[in-house]
Amino acid sequence: MTTPNVHTGQILSARPAPQTDPTPIFEFFRGNYGTELLVAASRHFNIFARLASTPLSFEDLRLELKLAERPAVVLLTALRAFGLLSKDSQGRFDLSPLAREHLVPGAPFDVSDYLSPALKSPGVQAMIERLQTNRPVGAKQHEPGAAFIYRDGIESAMEKEASARFLTLALAGRAKNVAPILAARVPMAGVSLLLDVGGGTGIYSIAFLQKNPRLRAIVLDRPEVLKVAAEMAAAYGVADRLECRAADMFVDPLPAGAEAILLSNVLHDWDVPQCRTLVERCAARLAPGGRLLIHDVFLNDDLDGPLPVALYSAALFVLTEGRAYSGSEYRAWLAAAGLRPREIVPTLIHCGVLTGSTNVEH
Repeated sequence: MTTPNVHTGQILSARPAPQTDPTPIFEFFRGNYGTELLVAASRHFNIFARLASTPLSFEDLRLELKLAERPAVVLLTALRAFGLLSKDSQGRFDLSPLAREHLVPGAPFDVSDYLSPALKSPGVQAMIERLQTNRPVGAKQHEPGAAFIYRDGIESAMEKEASARFLTLALAGRAKNVAPILAARVPMAGVSLLLDVGGGTGIYSIAFLQKNPRLRAIVLDRPEVLKVAAEMAAAYGVADRLECRAADMFVDPLPAGAEAILLSNVLHDWDVPQCRTLVERCAARLAPGGRLLIHDVFLNDDLDGPLPVALYSAALFVLTEGRAYSGSEYRAWLAAAGLRPREIVPTLIHCGVLTGSTNVEH
């Protein structure tokens, strides 16, 4: 994969939105996680047998399954999105009528044996390992970490030129579709500087720059990633207004003076403590009257779907230290950081933008 048209000298435009909606392609692509989670739940963790006689609270069920909180949330959210688990009046997990009739071992119409041949498949076995260890792909056996994200103290593909370029450009496939819609739906009136934290290729900043000719942007990321962002900025004709700044977003001081800070598809890579920390760090660096823009996917507040986001959450769980979060989780982090959450504005491919505003607005 190469940067589109970087070597042709053609001036590109991030502004026109795609004429068709690519969302179904992403849903087809993530369908394997449904198979892996369903088979793991039925044939390895025996969830449907465990709940056949009595409902269980999240904590009790998590402990029975011997799962940490993050994998338990990912698995149980997916099963609720499948329509196989429900909650009773006390908030306990129970079987849905569909699961009770067809997935309880020994029931007259049980189909769980049909799932058994898939139990030994590499994908299902890998998912079971991820759930049990709470470690993403690429993490070392003796310490937390992942191959696809960067944090001090872990080995990351984002620190190696070839793998950083490959992964950064791969992620741009979705971003270049979503960016023009994000830029169209989030006004930048009164904003002179946008800080794009973990901005990758910078394609979201580029779309905002092309939509707002007086805007400047700083893309903050790792050095190898920023090589791609610099090429993108030049290809899209905004290099004079986009600064690439290398930093560790968890450690290094964030640039001050931005009236808007963007976290686009960043927080879902991290577990709750890191998310809280990053939101607080960004909120503290906003200019008076500034806004923090969380652009991401959003689970339902009750963690029961939507199904495509629940499957994407499983993908995030496998590849990173995070998962998908609900609007209520994000709103709580914004409020704790002293920001006032607004309504979620949909963009594309299951994404939306949730703005947290300071008390004084432009």
